[in-house]
Amino acid sequence: MTALTLSTSAAPGLRADAIVIGVAKGAGGPSVAPGAEAVDKAYDGRLAGVLETLGASGAEGEVTKLPAPAGFKAPVVVAVGLGAEPEKDAGFGAEALRRAAGAAARALAGAKKAAFALPLAEAADAGVVAEGVLLGAYSFDAYKESAKDAKGARAKGNGKAPLAEAALLGGKPRDKAYKAAVERAAAVAEELNRARDLVNTPPNDLNPEAFAAVAQTAAKEHGIKVQVLDEKALTKGGYGGILGVGAGSASGPRLVKLSYTSPKAKKSLAFVGKGITYDSGGISLKPAGHNETMKCDMAGAAAVFAAVVAAARLGLEVNVTGWLALAENMPSGSATRPGDVLRMYSGKTVEVLNTDAEGRLVLADALWAASQDKPDAIIDVATLTGAMMLALGSRTYGVMANDDAFRTAVYEAAEEVGEPAWPMPLPEHLRKGMDSPTADIANMGERMGGGLVAGLFLREFVGEGITWAHLDIAGPAFNEGGPFGYTPKGGTGTAVRTLVRVAELAAAGELG
Repeated sequence: MTALTLSTSAAPGLRADAIVIGVAKGAGGPSVAPGAEAVDKAYDGRLAGVLETLGASGAEGEVTKLPAPAGFKAPVVVAVGLGAEPEKDAGFGAEALRRAAGAAARALAGAKKAAFALPLAEAADAGVVAEGVLLGAYSFDAYKESAKDAKGARAKGNGKAPLAEAALLGGKPRDKAYKAAVERAAAVAEELNRARDLVNTPPNDLNPEAFAAVAQTAAKEHGIKVQVLDEKALTKGGYGGILGVGAGSASGPRLVKLSYTSPKAKKSLAFVGKGITYDSGGISLKPAGHNETMKCDMAGAAAVFAAVVAAARLGLEVNVTGWLALAENMPSGSATRPGDVLRMYSGKTVEVLNTDAEGRLVLADALWAASQDKPDAIIDVATLTGAMMLALGSRTYGVMANDDAFRTAVYEAAEEVGEPAWPMPLPEHLRKGMDSPTADIANMGERMGGGLVAGLFLREFVGEGITWAHLDIAGPAFNEGGPFGYTPKGGTGTAVRTLVRVAELAAAGELG
């Protein structure tokens, strides 16, 4: 991962491959953002005009490169757009800084060192810039032999390595707040990038057993207690939902429990993640064109895994348990059929009307298991429904809950960390559509409002009196388009930062 340093050096004398500055979009054209005063002075105060001549406007994510002025040890200046110029006395928003840093870091792939002269008014700004750099510099090329030499290292000219080092100018290396902000950013970003790696890993290399092994290794490294239930243990325990989904695959399902505990904790949280390592739809096979990205159907479990490890690395004073409900949904002679009835871990029976509505089945067992520990709150995360993508698009996830105040708290935490989310209802009238003449409930209901129906189904498996929220991340979990800001193509790591922020709020006694 890109190395981070806080630096008090002046831009002209710093040895680096590039100096990154911010440019805002003003009413009269681009304007140079605070932090780049020394660079602007070297252009005799005409840097904004030069950038405008080159076509720069200061629009968000826009990157313009130009030769550094005489006397600079860095050969290139990289101007990155911050978006609209803030009102007088108002600073740039955290997400504007994060996205700008990410866009610049991605544009500097192959560079050994870059100095970021973006606005750092306070320690929190250093944290968001650091986070943007680390997330924007992300690259997944484990399977690209063209990017490696004979010894397994990157070969020159055959693929650009991520930016190796970033110096944050204007940072205060000896200031505890600045150091803490950057260290937090590094821990969260590293775990979020690990979640991205998991999502991007091909399903022939990441089945439930392999995912569980990754979790076990990380747990051992960071002092997290781990328990893995295999097919035998799941059968003995009566986990009918997870077993039913995994019945058609040669790769058996797993339920992984990760427990981080703090001796100073006063609150406990449970995070539950959908971990379908590949989703063919099962017997209700997905149509052609809908299978190619289904390696991402374990993004919820990846987010939960990353968040628990991040909480441990940050030493948060809250107990956090992560539940990874892992299975591969495949069609075969042993697969669950439409019309089958599964007896879930809770004892309830579910009539399976569509085997492609499998995520809610594995989550139902994991939610009930999480409820047995009686945490103060449960949050589940899942790439659950195409309906949520139709409702909110590809960059925003839905938040549902059995408590309005908690739903608001989770939504606000998501917005605070820069993960677009939207509060969604759980209309009671939609519950009737899941009534089954054969079982306690069916796994499908009305087609309209399908994302809300799925949320109502999950609510049935949350223990009585436990506060719960459901994050449907089907849209933003996997970016099929081009990269933007600090978001790469492929796995995004959506929801990791929200979960970490919720844990921080719980630790501080400020959650809902």
